[in-house]
Amino acid sequence: MAANNSDSIQEELGEGGVGVKHEAEEEGEGASSSAAQATATTMLPRSSSRPQLDLSGAAIHGTLEDRNPTILLPNQSDDISHLALDIGGSLIKLVYFSRHAELSTEDKRKISTKRRLGMFNGGRRSYPILGGRLHFVKFETGKLNECLDFISSKQLHRGGVDSPSWRSGAQPDDIVIKATGGGAYKYADLFKERLGVSLEKEDEMDCLVSGANFLLKAIRHEAFTHMDGHKEYVQIDQNDLFPFLLVNVGSGVSIIKVDGHGKFQRVSGTNVGGGTYWGLGRLMTKCKSFDELLELSQRGDNSTMDMLVGDIYGGLDYSKIGLSASTIASSFGKTISENKELSDYRPEDISLSLLRMISYNIGQISYLNALRYGLKRIFFGGFFIRGHAYTMDTISFAVNFWSKGEAQAMFLRHEGFLGALGAFMSYEKHGLDDLRVHHLVERFPMGAPYVGGKIHGPPLGDLNAKISWMEKFVQKGTQIIAPVPMGVPATTGMGGFERPTSKGDILRSDASAALNVGVLHLVPTLDVFPLLEDPKTYEPNTIDLDQDEFKYWFKVLSDHLPDLVDKAVASEGGTDDATRRGDAFAHAFSAHLARLMEEPAAYGKFGLANLLELREECLREFQFVDAYISIKENEASLAVLPDLLMELDTMNEEARLLALIEGVLAANIFDWGSRACVELYHKGTIIEIYRMSRKKMQRPWRIDDFDMFKKRMLIDRKDQPYKRALLFVDNSGADVVLGMLPLARELLRHGTEVVLVANSLPALNDVTANELPEIIAEASKHCGILRKAAEAGGLLVDAMAGIQDDLKDAPESAPLMVVENGCGSPCIDFRQVSSELAAAAKDADLLILEGMGRALHTNLNARFKCDALKLAMVKNQRLAEKLFNGNIYDCICKFEPVS
Repeated sequence: MAANNSDSIQEELGEGGVGVKHEAEEEGEGASSSAAQATATTMLPRSSSRPQLDLSGAAIHGTLEDRNPTILLPNQSDDISHLALDIGGSLIKLVYFSRHAELSTEDKRKISTKRRLGMFNGGRRSYPILGGRLHFVKFETGKLNECLDFISSKQLHRGGVDSPSWRSGAQPDDIVIKATGGGAYKYADLFKERLGVSLEKEDEMDCLVSGANFLLKAIRHEAFTHMDGHKEYVQIDQNDLFPFLLVNVGSGVSIIKVDGHGKFQRVSGTNVGGGTYWGLGRLMTKCKSFDELLELSQRGDNSTMDMLVGDIYGGLDYSKIGLSASTIASSFGKTISENKELSDYRPEDISLSLLRMISYNIGQISYLNALRYGLKRIFFGGFFIRGHAYTMDTISFAVNFWSKGEAQAMFLRHEGFLGALGAFMSYEKHGLDDLRVHHLVERFPMGAPYVGGKIHGPPLGDLNAKISWMEKFVQKGTQIIAPVPMGVPATTGMGGFERPTSKGDILRSDASAALNVGVLHLVPTLDVFPLLEDPKTYEPNTIDLDQDEFKYWFKVLSDHLPDLVDKAVASEGGTDDATRRGDAFAHAFSAHLARLMEEPAAYGKFGLANLLELREECLREFQFVDAYISIKENEASLAVLPDLLMELDTMNEEARLLALIEGVLAANIFDWGSRACVELYHKGTIIEIYRMSRKKMQRPWRIDDFDMFKKRMLIDRKDQPYKRALLFVDNSGADVVLGMLPLARELLRHGTEVVLVANSLPALNDVTANELPEIIAEASKHCGILRKAAEAGGLLVDAMAGIQDDLKDAPESAPLMVVENGCGSPCIDFRQVSSELAAAAKDADLLILEGMGRALHTNLNARFKCDALKLAMVKNQRLAEKLFNGNIYDCICKFEPVS
């Protein structure tokens, strides 16, 4: 895995490098792996235009006997469409989504960062909400106005009263609701008149199948058998779901052979269905409703009307052909020989006899179609069944009898809502194929589950701190003259940077020796980090840029400037405007480097950290918000996390602590400035590379203070754990997800408050404070410890709090929080940090600095007023030699306790 220093300058980049390409079309040993991996270069959320339905952990809420119960979606984070309808001739069925009742991000946040840190948090981040519910409601079609009033009272057509758009007052003008059934056509004008909405019609058969697939694919305790009064739930193997027979019993009966998602054909049906039962029953019993007719049947005795086998054979079974004496030989057969009027028969007996006649008929026709196609499983849906035990027993008996036990009748708890569910699934935003369930390919540690997708970054917020090239790079040297004219002030992100726009002709790409680049103006609000042992003697840079050192980095950065420009332009969609700005950036940054080569002191004392930050600020000057946005591997890493945590939890405390530190060091190899990392990346999945990395960095390390740290954690502080730990995180993807999050989780288990400290603005593929809440929300879906801690720290709102069995009885959690560091560089200068970080440091008694930029290039020699742990893998041969005559991939675990 070690690489030759002379092979490529790219290898030497490490934290300061410009990542190299890893397109799927590259050939060689890792080509197929690379192709797959390229699809997983994602940051959360997946897409701003396609919110998705997350069914991981989905469960029915209520007892096993409840009909049409609410479905909990404990991990739902995206806002999804709230309402769909199935408007039939007899009933209107509604399916709608909502968050927890009366949920408000501000009201439900138990312990906010503001309260914990004693400062204003600004509310700039959009905190995720985890959890929601699918509700099922029906109305009689004849009482349509009641249905419209219900929708209006909950504002379901406008996203619901708990939706962000409703609370903000930003209501859409053209509202479209998905609907199926004949009423979608018949009552479209009335919906428009009363609610101002348009009904978008969906095919009824498509919706039935989609709804059934939805339930069978995602919901446990949905399908069950019902025989002789005994109900038994069936767990469906998703890999063996298709094909099956779907029998939808409404007014009539449709029999559908389902071969897959969107693959089906209606193979048969009968006009003798629920409408037949209700129509004849109404004529014969004068019942006012279908439910009243069903209730009557429960008190009935069909033997007073039906001719049974025993009636023909003197009370005996016809055992030769397998018929018991109680088997119906002829429905209503006894009424032929009896001199009675309709009024002489009990309505209860009529109802039961009619129910059994139709149910037997449906069961037999269904079996014959299953036999025709060689199918063993038959699922029955539709509001005819209504969870009625006798109906299900009758159908099951018929299927079992005629198939001689080879076929099985199964029923669905949400039987009557298949069409409405299918309409709900038909929204373009979340089709059935996009459902986020557990798509496990391999299990950790033998391999990695893998998820890929396209990334779109979340919007960036504001920060009081505004940073300036003028202050950092010009004040002590020669002034930059003739700056590019400034446009209307705008922000590139959380740091509140003002920058020129790229519209019209105000952007100059002819940077010359005069350095005609835009200049940012300082609003000095950054603070000195209060935990520095001696701010006056503090020097962030570990190695000064002397002439030889600067020549080396000048060549590295110059040689790979074209690759960086390509990434920057691609991050903006490759538009003509982005190409123009990329050219301007290349000229401007090259001019800066040339100036520094001629006058090393032009910008004052200059270290590697300053050089790398100059590059990042130059990118932002030309409005490249995040040049590495396409190679942040958060989603693929999150797919691996649950199995990693499961493995860690099998270890004892001492072994787990070592595994966690090894994990941080191993995951730190995922640095897209390192050629060695990129070459490894083509050879396998994230977890395979992670395991290779763990083997490479096993103890002893170049600097190895682990035993000292272990003693501090497990012995000295066993009875009095650290109060608050500041974890300075580094790269996106595996580094933060598989390295630092598990370590943070361990500290939380010890009762330590954990503050993750991340960049205010993007630099390389470093994770930012603005991205972390979404990453933590995804991680929390599979870890109760992280979930409770994130809620306690105000990082998410848990709509399922107090509902989920695995969370509601858990003890109060130490909070997990996120603050920004006030910079947009791969390194950190503790003389200039955000006021938020300074406040978070007030009660901190442990610092963990991770990664080359924060623990090697800068701060390796820094001393603090509290315990400090510095962790990094050296991914730069030149730096390894200069620091400790070491080699690439050497690791440091440097612990500096305060006496």
